[in-house]
Amino acid sequence: MSVVHLNGDYLAKDEAKVSVDERGFLFADGVYEVTPAYGGRLFRWPQHLERIQKGLAALRIDFDAAALEGVKYELLARNGLDKASAAYVYVQVTRGAAPRMHAFPDPPVAPGVYAFANPYHRPSTERWEQGFRAVTVPDQRWARADIKAIALLPNVMAQQAAVDAGVSNAIFVRDGMAMEGAHNNLFVVAGGVLATAPKSNYILHGVTRDFVIGLAGDLGIPVEERAIPLPELFAADEVFFTGTTTEIKPAVAVDGRQIGDGRPGPVARRLFAAFIEAVGG
Repeated sequence: MSVVHLNGDYLAKDEAKVSVDERGFLFADGVYEVTPAYGGRLFRWPQHLERIQKGLAALRIDFDAAALEGVKYELLARNGLDKASAAYVYVQVTRGAAPRMHAFPDPPVAPGVYAFANPYHRPSTERWEQGFRAVTVPDQRWARADIKAIALLPNVMAQQAAVDAGVSNAIFVRDGMAMEGAHNNLFVVAGGVLATAPKSNYILHGVTRDFVIGLAGDLGIPVEERAIPLPELFAADEVFFTGTTTEIKPAVAVDGRQIGDGRPGPVARRLFAAFIEAVGG
């Protein structure tokens, strides 16, 4: 039985209980963060901390997120993952438990904090070499996708559309532009140039996304942060996704249309090799 963290306590997962007045349960009133750990060390924790701090500030939830670093390491240790080659720690912070009213509780209540740690299972080399497939879906999310909020129903519906289509990923399309995946960021390659949607309120500002852009710079791969029209997505030489529990995954078909030669391309290969070297995988 895994050990989780709930409101300051460490306990067996099946013993964790949440109030029915919890605003995360009633309103999805909270934010979350998922941090990878390689060899027991949190990967790019300062960047993950900055993102959750921005989300908490946007939602006006008063909580010192810096304290979560110790929680994450404790969960890795208590679940025997402090030496695992790859794992991740999920944490969410809500506005807390209070009688159901739309406005913030007045006076404020203590935020609710829940966290758990799990091993990360990277796809086998053989599976990665096959590549992954995706479908496009209309982007019906709210206009603050940059906040890593726990209100993920549009993402859930998008990923279910992928499952129903028998593929691995869904790509949000807004006003004819490919934005990002249902739970990851999106890159396309054309003529050796890497492109990804620019940071805005319509995409999540991915920590892995930024890291991959940095790797591309180190490898001399040109990068453009710009809008990606849907026809350009279909005509790309390569398409791939990035994320904490995605790392780098190439898409070899979108909406049944083959991408490039139908195999993971050279840019994705170079970046994935550099990523694995960087994280010690």
